Formats: sequence, structure tokens, C-alpha cells
Amino acid sequence: MPVQLQFRDVTLGYDRHPAVHHLSGEIGAGALLAVVGPNGAGKSTLFRGIIGVLKPLTGSISLGGVDIRDIAYLPQVTDIDRSFPISVFDFVGTGLWRATGFFGGIGKAQREQIDRALLAVGLTGFENRNIGTLSGGQFQRLLFARVLLQDARLIVLDEPFNAIDFRTAADLLALVKRWHAEGRTVLAALHDMDLVRTHFPETLLLAREAVAWGATAQALTSEHLEEARRMCEAFDDSAAACVADIPQRAA
Repeated sequence: MPVQLQFRDVTLGYDRHPAVHHLSGEIGAGALLAVVGPNGAGKSTLFRGIIGVLKPLTGSISLGGVDIRDIAYLPQVTDIDRSFPISVFDFVGTGLWRATGFFGGIGKAQREQIDRALLAVGLTGFENRNIGTLSGGQFQRLLFARVLLQDARLIVLDEPFNAIDFRTAADLLALVKRWHAEGRTVLAALHDMDLVRTHFPETLLLAREAVAWGATAQALTSEHLEEARRMCEAFDDSAAACVADIPQRAA
């Protein structure tokens, strides 16, 4: 399997205080990988490094030839201002920016694409609703519809099934499996270990650094999970800041 992502001794953090330490490893093209770990393990930080929002404090991240614009990112719901006055239709339409540009017009073909995406996630009929009126599950469907339109080779999902009902989770998991079947690389930060064991063949167990990485059954042993918990509890948030020069991100 060709390499999609490569981490070379990557340290990521904020204000030079590391949150992910010395991560090295590879993710193959077309992988379906769960990233798990206790709260504060660095999962969201790692994803922000992958999408280019955070530059490594040390080391580098290679995207294996994928342009940064060919990454679809689904953030946690808490990271989005749901009070912003925008309709469901227009919000999903922002997923077309790579094809139309931020100020590009939406024609008949693009409108049909948006309609198909809304149909795929079960939001037909919600087009003119303000996003602030949606329930938690409906809003998560909205985010998935936007990812659908991005048609990306690399898909990064931060807590995609958090605080939603079983039916919504099942519907959205079906979309994840569809992307995987299409040969896209899909990474998802998750908390539900049963879901990971059932549906994700590969897992990275993170606790500020890699505890285990590989086939899910081998990564999610009770010993590894206990080690991850202990490592996160022992982490010193007052540790000295990293003083190394910040390198350029690898293309």
C-alpha cells in the first residue's frame, strides 16, 4: 500500500508547549484508521497538524503528494459557531469551494450536487432552515454533507459520532465505509471502543505520544489502554516549552 501520510519525529503544540510528542509512523493510502485515547491525549492537535492549521514544533508531516486543498476536515461541533446566520443549503454549499472558489457562483449543476448531498445524509427538506435550528444529530449530518461535496482524497473526522443517536451514527458510519470502499484515506478520532473494534481495521492509540499503532485488535489491548490512561494522567502541563525552530511543513 502506498504511503499517504508520513510522520517524522513530529511534535505539535501550542505556544511551544508540546501536546503530541515525537510521533513517527506511516498511514497507507486508502486506510481506515481510528485515532483513540483519553481526553487530552492530543487527538485534535494531531488532526490540526495534518490539515495544516498547526505547524510542527519539530519534525515534519508529509502528505504523500496530496494537496492541502484535497483534505476534507470535519471539526468537532463545539468548534463551530452555530449562531452564524446561514441556511443549511448555503452551509453545505461551502463544500464546493475548491471547485468554485470562495466567491464563485452556484449554478444548476452545483445546486443538484448540494441536493444530492442533503439526500444522502437525510436532510432533504431542510434546505432553507437556519443551521442554528438543527438538533445535534441533524447538525452532524450537515457536516457530513459538506464533506461529501468536497470529494477529497484524505478525510479527517474529529469526533464524528459524539453525542448523536444510534440511527444517525449508523447512517453516518455507512458514509465512512463508502469513502473507504472508494479508496479514500479516512482518519477518525473516536471514543467508542466497541465501534472502533467492529468497524475500524487500524488504530492509533495516542496519549500525547503513540502507545500502540497497527491492527486494531493488537492496539486496543487492556494493557495498552491502561498505559495510555496512566501516561495522560502523569503528563505535566507545566513542562518547559519547546525551543527548537519550527520547520516548514513537507508537501
